Amino acid sequence: MTGSLPYLIEAKNITKIFGNTKVLDDVSFTLKPGQIHCLCGENGAGKSTLIKILSGAYVPDGGVVYIEGTPYPNLNPLIAKELGIEVIHQENILVQELTVAENIYTDVRHKTAGFFSMRKTLAAARQLMEENGISLDPAAKVADLSAAEQQFVKIAKALAPDPKVLIMDEPTAMFNMNDTELVLDLVRKVSAAGKGIIYISHHLEELKSIADTVTVLRDGFLISTYETDAAGIDLDMVTTDMIGRPVDLFYARDEKTDIGDVLFEVRDFRINEEDEPISISLSKGEILGITGMVGSGRSEIIRAIFGLDKRFSGEIWKDGKKIETATPEESIKNGIGFISEDRQKSGLLLPLSILINTTFLKLPQKNGFIDGKAEMDIAEEMIGMLDVKTESMFKIAGMLSGGNQQKVIIAKWLHKGFDVLILDEPTKGIDVNAKSEIYKLLQRLTAQGKALIMVSSDTPEVISLCDRVLVVKKGKIVGEFEGADITEENVIKAALEVR
Repeated sequence: MTGSLPYLIEAKNITKIFGNTKVLDDVSFTLKPGQIHCLCGENGAGKSTLIKILSGAYVPDGGVVYIEGTPYPNLNPLIAKELGIEVIHQENILVQELTVAENIYTDVRHKTAGFFSMRKTLAAARQLMEENGISLDPAAKVADLSAAEQQFVKIAKALAPDPKVLIMDEPTAMFNMNDTELVLDLVRKVSAAGKGIIYISHHLEELKSIADTVTVLRDGFLISTYETDAAGIDLDMVTTDMIGRPVDLFYARDEKTDIGDVLFEVRDFRINEEDEPISISLSKGEILGITGMVGSGRSEIIRAIFGLDKRFSGEIWKDGKKIETATPEESIKNGIGFISEDRQKSGLLLPLSILINTTFLKLPQKNGFIDGKAEMDIAEEMIGMLDVKTESMFKIAGMLSGGNQQKVIIAKWLHKGFDVLILDEPTKGIDVNAKSEIYKLLQRLTAQGKALIMVSSDTPEVISLCDRVLVVKKGKIVGEFEGADITEENVIKAALEVR
């Protein structure tokens, strides 16, 4: 053992660097048997990177992870599983076409006479779920389950190997109050059996219900660790630890644009039947920020507004006229553009040139044919206007840096033409200098009377750029701030529902 305590996990002086960014800096962390150790921090604080190191998905650039006193400098996921470490990720890792039981026992084959036995698999899954208070039909197909029910399948799958350590990354992000309490009861039961639990949540009220220890990360640094009973945790203090940051991380926006008349409205909008209706207005020259913690429903709302995903009810109005059909084609026809969070997957034609990516939404024509010269003139103009760093308009888009890829996407919409542009995480994965260039570009657009909706998990970005900010949690608007009220404390406290 290292030290006097029987740690299940002891991470010492962990550092992790991606490119030029140090995402973890000299972070130490411990977990004891039967302990519920909650990990807190804003989006981008380093929480997910730390648990990926503890579970072997990443190898640290500095420091060592000890499992039950033994150092593992090159821990990998296979070794971690063999040592009894299971992770419940935010991402959906389930096979939709298989049953609940088959998903739980993907790695275990229950057999009769040497052949796979569905009967034994169903019985094992039923017993496991009954022991842990999970009420699901083991024979149900996962694709037919709700998001919350699928999360319980993931929990059962992680419990099936009888792990020593259970790492839970935002396990209740999509849950209602009743389902959340079921998970918290399960967490208490599992820890009482001597298993160590690392629990990540943006719902700070959950800490007061289950935490033995709380650790706060901020910008890759370990800020504080509180060893206390759950009821004694000061959530205001935890929040303060989460949001303090140097002023130089905030972008100094030029003088703000005068806000014009209302241009775009979302009225009584619901994605699902059980959601509370939300309404949003957007004016000419305005940057409206939508923020919230991971799993808050930010991206789901704007995708449904644009027509990429279905909505249950609600109306979209532009220039005082109702948009009748909820499809991307109809949105584009009405002057609404959309920049997705995953620019490489759905924003760019990666194998094709900057030229094609810039013009394909609106190809210039002459005598019924594509006008190649006009197309090149357009691309050249856009490359110059947006200062895209490239040797040629014929360069493949996939070979550009992240910042220049984002500029090409914006160029595409500038050429197509828009009045309203919806941007989902517009600077995700972009370096500091490229971010500043994107910010200046967005400001120029508002000066031209364009209206922007920007979803971002980067709190300094939202505070620096936006004229108004909506804070979302579990698909509903829980806070709205404007002008001097757009502060980090107000935004984060609303996102965490800490009053």
